[in-house]
Amino acid sequence: MKPVLETQRLYLRKLTISDTHNLSLVLSDQDSMKHYPHAFSDKEVKEWIERNIKRYNNDGFGLWAVIRKTDNQFLGDCGITLQNIDGEILPEIGFHIIKEFCNSGYATEAAEACKKYAMETLGYKSIYSYSETGNKASQRVSSKIGMNKIKTFRKDGIEEVVYEYKKE
Repeated sequence: MKPVLETQRLYLRKLTISDTHNLSLVLSDQDSMKHYPHAFSDKEVKEWIERNIKRYNNDGFGLWAVIRKTDNQFLGDCGITLQNIDGEILPEIGFHIIKEFCNSGYATEAAEACKKYAMETLGYKSIYSYSETGNKASQRVSSKIGMNKIKTFRKDGIEEVVYEYKKE
């Protein structure tokens, strides 16, 4: 499948149903999903992929598979989705990296590529990310790609931190 984005070490491509097992290595992992209400079942992982396939068709973007170039290793997902952030529908960068591949800069590299894609290809003037206040790893990635913390809000009873990057 043709990549949507490429970086030095990675390429991002559309997710397919055949990615269900690989994506479940992160979305069904209790540790990886500790900042979500629960780890996903196999059915929920498949539905996640199906939602993103619909996003590709409706929005022209979504969360993409993150693949390491050197060996085609599936690392997780990263991309842009439209999210309700404190009552506004905004473009948001999201990512989930399989824990054995965390702390290697893959989330930062993929998120930076998505930020550039949002600005240069999609024409957004601002891009956002948000995470539960306790999700410091996610917030570090947002900071590393030049985003600034702008506020907190409650979503489904959970305190969330919002980061923004504005095109200069």
